[in-house]
Amino acid sequence: MRIFDGFGQRISLAMAGKKSPWGGGSGNDGGGGDEPTGAQGGDKPKGPRNPWLPPGGNSEDGRRAPNIEDIFKSRGPEGPRRSGGGGPGGPNFRFPQRPGGKSWFPLAVAGIVIVGLLATSVHLVGPQQEGVVKTLGNYTRNMEPGLNFSLPFPIETVDIEDVEGVRSVRIPGNDNQAKLILTGDQNLVDLSYIVRWNIKDLANYKFRVVDPIETVNEAAEAGMRAAVAETELDETFSGQGRAAIELDVRERMQRTLDGYQAGVRVLGVEIEKADPPAQVVDAFRDVQVAEQNADAARNQARGYAQQVLAQAEGEAEAFDKVYAQYRLAPQVTRQRLYYETMERVLSQTDKTIVETNNVTPYLPLPEIRQRAQRSAPATVVTAPEGQ
Repeated sequence: MRIFDGFGQRISLAMAGKKSPWGGGSGNDGGGGDEPTGAQGGDKPKGPRNPWLPPGGNSEDGRRAPNIEDIFKSRGPEGPRRSGGGGPGGPNFRFPQRPGGKSWFPLAVAGIVIVGLLATSVHLVGPQQEGVVKTLGNYTRNMEPGLNFSLPFPIETVDIEDVEGVRSVRIPGNDNQAKLILTGDQNLVDLSYIVRWNIKDLANYKFRVVDPIETVNEAAEAGMRAAVAETELDETFSGQGRAAIELDVRERMQRTLDGYQAGVRVLGVEIEKADPPAQVVDAFRDVQVAEQNADAARNQARGYAQQVLAQAEGEAEAFDKVYAQYRLAPQVTRQRLYYETMERVLSQTDKTIVETNNVTPYLPLPEIRQRAQRSAPATVVTAPEGQ
């Protein structure tokens, strides 16, 4: 504690200008206080140089007692002082001067301001873009594609938007989220769809509605619920039913957004998924499989019926043709029909019995056929008498 008390006493003496905390006292000092043990007679006390004193001056080797003004004194007749000398980044750095002796600083500031004004006054609008100009915060005009000019900021501000680019919104935004919609036959269907749109009127898009994207989302959901509420569940799963729903939703959305003057053009609606709720999806799939099997059986029956009907119609047409020939020559037609019938019947049997008067001859047709194949004789079957 004595050490700290002594150090504090030395600091207080230095602040009062009576004694240097580094050693020797001033020339006016009456020798009071602690003197170095090496001081003899009229010799002046020696000690380290006071770092707070500037070089030169009237002090004796810079070892006089410092004042508080010397410690905090930062400028002299020639500007700020630094023990290490001035440099480009030091206290002695000065801004370059013009030939007339004036500073370049005002001109540099004026140049920066002019460049900034020009940068906020010239606007290049792309071929698919449009801009809206606001004067003191109020809408004044549109900017067409090309090079356009406006008053500098903050008098006029310009917002540039892409009006031709196609924007899309997905409902629901999360794939794992279910969007259950009630159908016309009181069933629930899980739908996810995409709405594609762009900007039709940039001024209305910017200033008529607070949040245009949220407005498009709300209009799409309202239109989809209204369209599905007029459609049965089976139609929402079929391709033709989906196309009708998509067209209906697009028309409903456009009417709603035009009523809000939202400045939005609806390009199309695409249904990505139409499934039953997850809780009943297995049972629903079983029902679908059964319906598909029933449809397949019905289609097969219709095909068989059409085949039989076509065959019957062909036979009826052939009979009509034969009947027409029969009316022209009944005897010849009857004989020809008999031969054709016998040929068709006998060609499918191996044994034939021909009844004649008091005799029942047996015709070994297989042997006759084999013999005929070897010798190729002509076989003639005569009709019974009276035929």
